[in-house]
Amino acid sequence: MTTTDHAHDSGDHRDPTLYRTPADAVAAPPEQFAHVVGFDPTAQRADALFTVGTDPESPLYGRVTSHAELPDLGNELHHFGWNACSSALAHAGHHHPARRYLIVPGLRSSRLHVFDTGPDPARPRLVKVVEPEELAAKAGYSRPHTLHCGPDAMFLSCLGGADGADGPGGVALLDHETFEVLRAWETDRGPQRFAYDVWWHLGRNIAVTSEWGTPSMIEDGLLPDLLLARRYGHSLHFWELDSGRHLQRVDLGDENQMVLELRPAHDPEATWGFTNTVVDVEDLSASVWLWNRDGEDFVVRKVITVPAEPARTEDLPPALRPFGAVPPLITDIDLSVDDRWLYISAWGTGDLLQYDVSDPFRPRRTASVRLGGVVGRQPHPAEPDTPLTGGTQMVELSRDGRRVYVTNSLYATWDAQFYPAGIDPWMVKLDADTTHGGLTVDPRFFPHGPDFLGLRVHQTRLHGGDASSDSYCYRG
Repeated sequence: MTTTDHAHDSGDHRDPTLYRTPADAVAAPPEQFAHVVGFDPTAQRADALFTVGTDPESPLYGRVTSHAELPDLGNELHHFGWNACSSALAHAGHHHPARRYLIVPGLRSSRLHVFDTGPDPARPRLVKVVEPEELAAKAGYSRPHTLHCGPDAMFLSCLGGADGADGPGGVALLDHETFEVLRAWETDRGPQRFAYDVWWHLGRNIAVTSEWGTPSMIEDGLLPDLLLARRYGHSLHFWELDSGRHLQRVDLGDENQMVLELRPAHDPEATWGFTNTVVDVEDLSASVWLWNRDGEDFVVRKVITVPAEPARTEDLPPALRPFGAVPPLITDIDLSVDDRWLYISAWGTGDLLQYDVSDPFRPRRTASVRLGGVVGRQPHPAEPDTPLTGGTQMVELSRDGRRVYVTNSLYATWDAQFYPAGIDPWMVKLDADTTHGGLTVDPRFFPHGPDFLGLRVHQTRLHGGDASSDSYCYRG
């Protein structure tokens, strides 16, 4: 398949969803739709891209309005992103960029599926498939994990080397308009070998990458021997953004296993941001860390610790029975566009935590809501008698910070270890108090189960942009 009309054919007017500043993004009209990926953990059915109505005045609110199935099997759709977003305003070569195409990586298959939202945002249509052979031949990578639209290209972080090899993982660059793989981004990778996320401080020409593990370390589930031997990733890497040159590695300590999400400040001149670690092998806690620049170097410090919760052995899945506790397992975080509120999803306990990070060095916890969880299985208020499976996992935040969307699946093989009874898909919306802090589950918004055709749902992207998919060129 090929695209028939490209993003630069959008006319003489700039896409209004490309915002010059974070304040412009906050003030823009709210999202009308959410796009959510769903996958079949057995790889027997096609994965799909779902669209959910988010306009509270519409009869389609909280309902799946459409879905587009993939033509192939075994993709395990994961983190996806836009071909262009606000950072495109920094690149003069794209005269008429538009936030139009969603590029959806398959973490298992290494395929990329391109969906066009231009003709009808409520019904994206598949227009192109980039095969794994192209990713391997042109960039030397496989197992694409996270895609972000950058100023000069799309940045695609990949966990594996060519054809599923164990690395090193890294970042492939893709063309904004043709979606072709251009090359590997790194020109000097230094000590970096593991990959997971990639983000940047646009005004400072600094990129940051994090670490999970190679394909053999993750595809069969969380491997206890590797975990206890502290073999998963535990470092952050800082780079020169335009050249792909490695500048500095900061080790968070090998007890802090799996350094995942990167949430830099949205202020383009800032040099701080948050990341999370999934588990401390010494006490099963999880943590959030702050990086910031001190002179020419970056320093990283732990600013939030979430402890494990004791539990009866008989209530635990086999993987956790030797420990007698539920680890919180922080698997996603999200930072509001105004850089004031941080959200933390603890997939093990099912907690969604809200912190006031007006002072990022001293986060202050302001609210928490529990949904699902390994032991508690806390229900949704719309169905108070039905225990939820899975737990709060991927979290996405509206640009104005008032709406928080959460889904419940992590990764098929890891789902099976921590939720062996299975995971029934659900998506939840919470209303956030952005003045004093606070979270309330919206009882009207609860697509789940058959609404998603039984496919497990993972990441969400919001029409017009969201808190974790844009970087901005100007402060104000």
